[in-house]
Amino acid sequence: MTIDKFSDLKITADGSERAYVDPLHLKTVWFNIGTRCNLTCENCYIESSPTNDELVYINDSEVKIFLNEIQKDFTHVQLIGLTGGEPFLNPSIMKIIESVLSTGLDILVLTNAFKAVERHLDKLSELTKLYQDKLHIRISLDHYTKELHEKERGEKTFERTLQNIQKLYNQKINISIAGRSLMSEKQNESKAHYHHLFQKMGVQLSEDKMVIFPEMDLNKSVPEITTACWDILKVSPSQQMCASERMIVKRKGQDNLTVLPCTLIAYDERFNMGHSLKEGNQRVYLCHKFCAQFCVLGGASCSAVK
Repeated sequence: MTIDKFSDLKITADGSERAYVDPLHLKTVWFNIGTRCNLTCENCYIESSPTNDELVYINDSEVKIFLNEIQKDFTHVQLIGLTGGEPFLNPSIMKIIESVLSTGLDILVLTNAFKAVERHLDKLSELTKLYQDKLHIRISLDHYTKELHEKERGEKTFERTLQNIQKLYNQKINISIAGRSLMSEKQNESKAHYHHLFQKMGVQLSEDKMVIFPEMDLNKSVPEITTACWDILKVSPSQQMCASERMIVKRKGQDNLTVLPCTLIAYDERFNMGHSLKEGNQRVYLCHKFCAQFCVLGGASCSAVK
C-alpha cells in the first residue's frame, strides 16, 4: 500500500524512516500573539490577514504563565520571540514586551513596520533607553525593490515601511531586517543590494543585522527528509529550529494555549505538544513540507538574528 508524502508521522512515502529532531536545551520561546495582520501577503506561510483570527490574541497574563515556567525550569532560555500576524495590532503588545524585558530576557519582535508600529514609537524608544539592545525589532522587507516588495505586500507599502525603518533607526531602537532572496538570486548578492538601499537612506546596519530567508513557494513539491539525509546533506538535527525552540499559540475556540515545535507550523494539530514547555520537551518528527523546504534544505532559522 502506498502512502502520501508527509502523511505518516514516522515513515516517508517510500517506506524510509522519517528524520526526527530530539530536544536540546530550550533557548528560544516564541509566542504567536495573533494571526490578524494589517496586510494580506501573497505567500504568507501562516495565511495572516485582517480577517484571519485562527490564532487569537494572547494577552500579558497568559505570557506570564510561560515566563514563570521558564524562570523555574528552563533557565537556558535566552530569547523570547513575538510573531503574528502583525504583533503591533495586539492590544497587549506593549505590556507583553515590558513583562518579558522585566525578567532580564532578550525579546525579538517581528513586524512588517507598516502603520501599526507607528503608534508605539515613543514607548519603544522609552523601553530602549531602559533595556538597550535587549529589545530587538526585526522588520520584514520582502525585497530591496519597490516592485517586488509590493508584489508580495500590496500597493503603497514599500515607502511607508522604509519611512518607519528610518524612524526606528533615528530613535536608536535596535532593528534588523529580514529579507528574501529570490530563487534566481544568490543570497550574498541579495544582501549586498539591501545594504546599498539602507546606505542611501543613511541607515547603517552591520552584517549581523540582516537575515536573508529563502523564497517560500507554498505550492512547490519538496522531498521528505529521512534519517539518511543528515549524512547526505551534511546537516545535523541539532541545527534545526525545533532542537532548541518552541512556539506558543492560542487557537480560536480553545481556552488553553498550545505548544508547537516551531514558528512555521501553526495549524497542523499533529504537531500539538501539550500546554506547557515541560510537555513540549519531546521528539519532533519532520512530517511537514516546511521542515524540508525552510529548515533542512533552506538552512533558515527564525531566531537567527538577535
